[in-house]
Parts: sequence; structure tokens; C-alpha cells
Amino acid sequence: MSGGIPVRCPRCRTEHLYAPHVYPCTCGAPVSPPLQRGAQPTLLTYVTWEDDWVTVRCESCGRLDQWPQPELGCDCGALLRVPVKPASAGPAPGHAPLPLHIPLAPTAPAPRPAFHPVTIRTARDAVQAAALYLRWLGYKEIRRTEQRAASGVGLVAPGLRAQVEPTTRSMSLRDVECLWLAALNDSSVPVCFSLAGYTDDARARADSLAVPLFVLDLTGTPQPVNSPADELISTGA
Repeated sequence: MSGGIPVRCPRCRTEHLYAPHVYPCTCGAPVSPPLQRGAQPTLLTYVTWEDDWVTVRCESCGRLDQWPQPELGCDCGALLRVPVKPASAGPAPGHAPLPLHIPLAPTAPAPRPAFHPVTIRTARDAVQAAALYLRWLGYKEIRRTEQRAASGVGLVAPGLRAQVEPTTRSMSLRDVECLWLAALNDSSVPVCFSLAGYTDDARARADSLAVPLFVLDLTGTPQPVNSPADELISTGA
């Protein structure tokens, strides 16, 4: 597990002490990206969704998975990407690879580790928090939609279509209906995430269409606001 390392901003030369976020592996062990001590951070001027993720190996079970790239916002306004040691191929030294799935007794509940949120400071943080939560629910290969949504940010995964509204605008009836129709077209589960909540008619329509609604608090933890959301949490993907 990586501890904090000094990171100097290449723009203003201010030095920060940075420690990466910790995430839960499928096996339940905490995982954090291994930082490259002494390496110079990258000053970001343009970012893409694909570049926001890094491959990290769990030290407990050897599993490789994708987690958000470590980034740091400097007081001068610069966004810095902190270098990460590349994950080696094959099982981690001293670890035999674990099976991806261990069958449970029919009556045993599916184990799920605690969700570790990412503090929301920017719109990008809100989208990452939603993506991490969907991954925690069991959805894989989450990516942004290729076509820009009319409002908010679209996320898709096999069997899923989600809409994230990372601004102070409440999601509307039209937002819910458009997402539901898009999900219906490709036989996916529609899910909404919003920082500012939903209008009354949007919530009523979501209940009638069984669309799960979540509100993102600033800690990065999605909170269910209707029964379909509670059911999704119980069943997962």
C-alpha cells in the first residue's frame, strides 16, 4: 500500500504531500495505486476518460483491476497527474491467482466489500464517483458514451446505461424519460445520478418506470432516493 509522497507543482514550484485514495478489491482487501517516489508529476491541460484510469494489482490476491489515476489539484489552478508504478503481468510474487468466482450456497448472500467513496470537488469527481459505485454494484467495463448527452454525462456498461448530472441543475422529467427510452432500446438497466437531486415530476416518472435514482453527496457516496434504487443496491448487477 502506497503512503504519502512529496509532489512539486511544475508551474508554481509549491510542494504538496500526496497520498492516493484507497479502494476495495473484489476480494475485500484495500488497494491503492503504487506511487513512483521521486518521479515528476505531469501537468494536465487536456484529459480523456480513457486516460483517467490506471491498472493496479491487489497485493492480497494478485488481481489486476482499473482504478482512477492519482491526480492532485494545486492552489495555483494546475491539475497534476502523479506517476504510478506499472503493474507487472502475471500473478503477484508470492501469490497464487485466486478464482474470479467462488460458488456460494444458494442461501448465502453475495459478499460485497464496503464502498470507498471519492470526495467530490469537481464535475469529473462526480462522474468518477458514479462510475466507481456502479463498479461496486457489479457492472464491468464502464465507459463514457461516445455521443455527447443533451445534459450531464452518459456512462455505459454491458447491461447498463447511466446518466450523471454533475452540476447544480436538478434532473428533469425529460432527462429520466430520455434515459429510460435509450436503455429500453438496448435492453439495459437505466440508472440516474445527480448532485442537485430531481424535480418532483422526474421522481414520480422514475418510480412509474422503475428507474433507480441516486443523489451524490459531497463525500462521493450515492444515496438512493426511490425504491428501484434500493432494489438495485440489494441485488447488484
